[in-house]
Amino acid sequence: MLASSRASGQTTERDHVAVIEVGGAGDWGLNGGAAAIGATVAAEVTPVEHWLELEAGVTAVPTRGRQQVSADFLFKKPFPLLPTVEFMAGLGPELTWKLGGAGNARSVATEVALDLMIWPRKNIGCYVEPSYSLAGFSARSDRSVGVTAGLLIGLP
Repeated sequence: MLASSRASGQTTERDHVAVIEVGGAGDWGLNGGAAAIGATVAAEVTPVEHWLELEAGVTAVPTRGRQQVSADFLFKKPFPLLPTVEFMAGLGPELTWKLGGAGNARSVATEVALDLMIWPRKNIGCYVEPSYSLAGFSARSDRSVGVTAGLLIGLP
């Protein structure tokens, strides 16, 4: 959520109370898992302007006859690049459920994400967010890379 300068250049104001992200998601397991494509939705707020953004999201992708649903909560540091372009680096927990097939499974992971947001209009934009997830800290830990991309909707 970019901050825009007023004409005086001395104060800033928030552009959005919250941002909704809606898009597609891809996930690739690095431990021999197959690639999967699905959908994602997230909401983002800025409790500390220029320092902290919080994002909560849900992603669903089909994997090997099962449905994988992941929920994450990321703490992001924003870096404004241009008045309409923002880059963010984030870190946080991710909880994943694999449903169906031979039973249900659940795992907890740490997710690292990079987020590029482009706002061609005040309340409509687009984003791309590559991520890396690590569940556990051993050599056999589940690791995956993912990417989400889609539409940004800024709520005034």
